[in-house]
Amino acid sequence: MSKTTLSSKEMLKRLVGFDTTSVRSNLDLIHWVQNYLKEYGIESSLIHDATKNKANLHAIIGPQNVPGVVLSGHTDVVPVEGQAWDSDPFTLRDHDGLLYGRGTCDMKGFIAVALAKVPEMIRQPLATPIHFALSYDEEIGCLGAHDIARHLEKLPVKPKLCVVGEPTGMKAITGHKGICDFDCVVHGKEAHSSLAPYAVNAVESAAELVAYIKSVARRMANEGPYNKQFDPPFTTVHTGTMKGGTVVNIVPNRCEFSFEIRNIPEVNPETLIEEIRQYAFKTLEPRMKDIDPKTGFEIKASARVPAFDIINTDPAVTFVLSLSGANSTEKVSFATEAGIFHSAGIPTVVCGPGSISQAHKPNEYVAIDQLTKCENFMDRLMEKMRKAA
Repeated sequence: MSKTTLSSKEMLKRLVGFDTTSVRSNLDLIHWVQNYLKEYGIESSLIHDATKNKANLHAIIGPQNVPGVVLSGHTDVVPVEGQAWDSDPFTLRDHDGLLYGRGTCDMKGFIAVALAKVPEMIRQPLATPIHFALSYDEEIGCLGAHDIARHLEKLPVKPKLCVVGEPTGMKAITGHKGICDFDCVVHGKEAHSSLAPYAVNAVESAAELVAYIKSVARRMANEGPYNKQFDPPFTTVHTGTMKGGTVVNIVPNRCEFSFEIRNIPEVNPETLIEEIRQYAFKTLEPRMKDIDPKTGFEIKASARVPAFDIINTDPAVTFVLSLSGANSTEKVSFATEAGIFHSAGIPTVVCGPGSISQAHKPNEYVAIDQLTKCENFMDRLMEKMRKAA
């Protein structure tokens, strides 16, 4: 029986063809990858979410009794609605050395190169294993990575390092900010606007808290702490969405907004969120409850990704530098799943093809020469993995 053999570009075309926008299932892609690996005698484990509509995939190529290297990538992509694309976002388009399509850069390019190298990984047996760790819902809070990290932790032999293939121009990234996203619901008391003093305006109460959150953001910018390896070099706090009210002559009884903290490793985000909670519950809420005890705030975390930081002298960093051919590292402000794997005790480095400046945009692309650099990276990895650990 003939086995599927695809170049990196052909593999990327297959992967882009699966619409894995985070609001949809990723199972078609995951099952295709599972069957592809099975053609080469590679069994894989699926780790489903609670709905059974999405899954992580974990597979090991090579011996399972020695620590190996994890190649990690997320399978979901951001939406295309409302964006002006010049071509079908889910059909790969090749033009002037650039491959266009949703997810080409973020981050199916890395996954495509890794999967395209499977026949070579099998052809010359590996002495040290290579793990594939494909996750779901990275784009809405790195949701799947927590489960796959726990899965790796429980293996009889835990991997010795992880490479997260987010777009970095194939540069080794040794740190990124953390993310804490929160949803806030403000419950007010409705009334005719002529009786506003006897009501509780949920929009105005929300606005007071949003203004306080902005004051926290200004303090972080003005007073630090700072880490000049990041741009911007401080923790950022911002409100991203807000919705409330119906018409102007009704005092609104409900308002919802979402805010985000992106912290440098030196800042504990729990300290900031506790400060924001205290202002909501101790300063604002008592005045609301004086009018109606049923009013108040609900603040719930919707996503948490720990900040990531690994020292340049760590063996994982020197190993990845040897694969990339570079001699220096960088840190970035965007978050990845690296913080999750690193927190699980697996030393992690971020390194993958493409530029984050192309991610999430219409006409997203990855340059073919970036895929070539990633292929060279994988070739060097396989060469090292064929030697005894």
